[in-house]
Amino acid sequence: MTAYFVSDIHLRSSIEPKALLLERFLFRLAQEVGTGGAGAPTHLFLVGDIFDLWIGSHSYFWRRFEKLVDLVRNLVRLGVEVHFFEGNHDLHLQEFWQDEVGAHVHTEAEYFDLGGKRVRVEHGDLINPEDSGYRFLRWLLRTPLMRSLALHLPERIVAAIGERASAVSREYTSGSGAKALDLRDVPMMIQIHAERCYRDEPFDLIVTGHVHVRDDFVFQGGSGKKVRSVNLGSWFEEAPVFVLAGNTTGATEGRFIDLRTE
Repeated sequence: MTAYFVSDIHLRSSIEPKALLLERFLFRLAQEVGTGGAGAPTHLFLVGDIFDLWIGSHSYFWRRFEKLVDLVRNLVRLGVEVHFFEGNHDLHLQEFWQDEVGAHVHTEAEYFDLGGKRVRVEHGDLINPEDSGYRFLRWLLRTPLMRSLALHLPERIVAAIGERASAVSREYTSGSGAKALDLRDVPMMIQIHAERCYRDEPFDLIVTGHVHVRDDFVFQGGSGKKVRSVNLGSWFEEAPVFVLAGNTTGATEGRFIDLRTE
């Protein structure tokens, strides 16, 4: 078992450096599968906000990132289990990413057995329990009515509305909203969220994104059990990928790599 996790890349075009870096990474994963290399993936987790905007199955989006889509589709064809978690910039993905590409699409937290570890994965946009405004917007955007509008309105209208909403959300997460929150408080917020989720349903590892702060810590679970929390950070200043894999002793370990230096 070797699982790769990425989130919050916020791709806006297929020719920006981040997109080209992601394409090379996905191509390399396919090569590892083909050659049976040590880094061959069994799982790929796209933990939300991979795109700065993607709504539904409109051709406006998949034509823009056609090569990237084909690379993910090829990994699925090679037997890699791909999981795509909706974020606050990529919504209503099932019709395209699940039904056409073959990835498993998730809108909420999910649990996985990876190398004998129970792993909770979620985008992380519920980390801040005090952000009632965002929580209401999150609920509203996922109602059947909004889903129907997103899927059936002309794609130019969907794109125009989405681009504006995406810009506001990006500013809030990385700009004025983040500053108002104080980035020094974010790691503590991540930890409190992880401990709260553990009390609800225990796990060995929780992987989140959304808040654009890379974080990695261990806390004490029940009976002194060591539980790990990883927040993936963003691709604005680096290109972090979290890798969870079995080692030579049979244990499962996780580590970060930065694609810019790999």
